[in-house]
Amino acid sequence: MVTKKAVQRLGFKTGEYIVYPAHGVGLITSIEEQEVAGLSLELFVIAFEQDKLTLRVPVAKIKSVGMRKLAEEDLVSKALETVTGRARVKRTMWSRRAQEYEAKINSGDLIAIAEVVRDLYRSDDQPEQSYSERQLFEQAMDRMSREIAAVNKLTLTEAIQLIEKNLSRSPRRGAKAEAADAEEAAA
Repeated sequence: MVTKKAVQRLGFKTGEYIVYPAHGVGLITSIEEQEVAGLSLELFVIAFEQDKLTLRVPVAKIKSVGMRKLAEEDLVSKALETVTGRARVKRTMWSRRAQEYEAKINSGDLIAIAEVVRDLYRSDDQPEQSYSERQLFEQAMDRMSREIAAVNKLTLTEAIQLIEKNLSRSPRRGAKAEAADAEEAAA
């Protein structure tokens, strides 16, 4: 039995875009009441258009899953500023770094996701990325661009172009960065 309920709970309302850490930006389509195993649960129904996924999240679990409202415009500006910074790649094994990047992406924190985009970005004149690096970069880029598009009311393509424009302004891109990386590795 499903009954449609109120349009607002815990500061979230139907028709509002939110960030669900494990899936990215979604739209609250409704707040329902369902009976599950004899218990009556109030659920947010969240649609993730990009994944063609509908998620039902109990209202009581919102805090524990980390669901949050979209970032404010000043946080978006800070995230775009983050990608223009110098890449900070730790000298640890790739598997360890990959786990850290995955954790940052799934944290839902826009700044942490921007750090992953910055650290894994490769310009055209830099060497190819491995498959797993490219996968993580694309996942982070997708999460970041979808939130920026929703906040700034842009298309996804415009949001990606905005991020790429900021990435290209980063200080260590190109042959000079390669030489500096070689020197660091030799030291």
